[in-house]
Amino acid sequence: MPRLSLPHGAPSLADAVVDAVRAGIIGGELVPDATYSVYQLADLLGVSRSPVREGLLRLAEAGLVRIDRNRGFRVLTPQARDIEEIIDIRLALEPPAARRAAEQGTEAEHAEIRAALDAMGAALGQHGGAADEQQFWVADHAVHDTLMRAGGNQRAAAIIDRLRATTALLGPPTTTAGRTLAEIRDEHEPIVTAVLDRRGADAEAAMRHHLEHTGELLARTLARTLERATTGAEP
Repeated sequence: MPRLSLPHGAPSLADAVVDAVRAGIIGGELVPDATYSVYQLADLLGVSRSPVREGLLRLAEAGLVRIDRNRGFRVLTPQARDIEEIIDIRLALEPPAARRAAEQGTEAEHAEIRAALDAMGAALGQHGGAADEQQFWVADHAVHDTLMRAGGNQRAAAIIDRLRATTALLGPPTTTAGRTLAEIRDEHEPIVTAVLDRRGADAEAAMRHHLEHTGELLARTLARTLERATTGAEP
C-alpha cells in the first residue's frame, strides 16, 4: 500500500491531490507497473472521489499518469525528453511573439509588460525583506503572458499557459538547480528592455536565450530528481 499524504496549503483539494500524487511518483511510492484505483487514492488521502478525478485529469494531461477506463490509473515516469518537447514548442512560439510585441505592441501593452517585470523585482523583497516566491512566480507568468498577448496571438498565449502548467507538474523549478530568483528576474530584463525599446530582433534573441537556458536547467533538475528517487540518495 503506497504511503501518501495530502499536503497543506494547496489552493484546492484537486491541487492537493496533484501535489500528493506527484510526490508519490517522484518518491517511488507510486510505481509504473501498478494500477491504482480512484477509490484507493481517495481513501489514502481522505478526500472524496471528485477532487481525485480532477487531479488525475490534470496529471494525465501532463503525461504523468495514464487513465485506464473502468480500471484506474497507471503512473508514467517523467523524462527529460518531456521537458525538451515543451521547450521546443515554446521556442517556436515565444521568441517570434516577443519580436511582434516589440514591433507592434501598443503603449498600454508595453506598460503592462513593464509592470509585470517590476512585480518580479518587488517580489524579491526590498531593504532586507524576505522574497515572496509565490508572488514571484505569479509575476513571472504575467511577464510571459503579457508578452504573448502583446504579440497578437491569443490562442498561442493559451497554449503557452497550459505548457507552463504542465512543466510545473513534471519537476521542480530551476531554483533547485542553483539559479536564484534574482537571476531569473535578470534574464527577463533584456527581453523586456528590448521590447520597450522596440528592438524586435533583440527581443526575440533574448527570449530564445532565456528559454534555452531554462530548458537545460529543468531537464537537468528532473534527471537528478529521478536519479535520487531510484537510488535513494540524499539531495
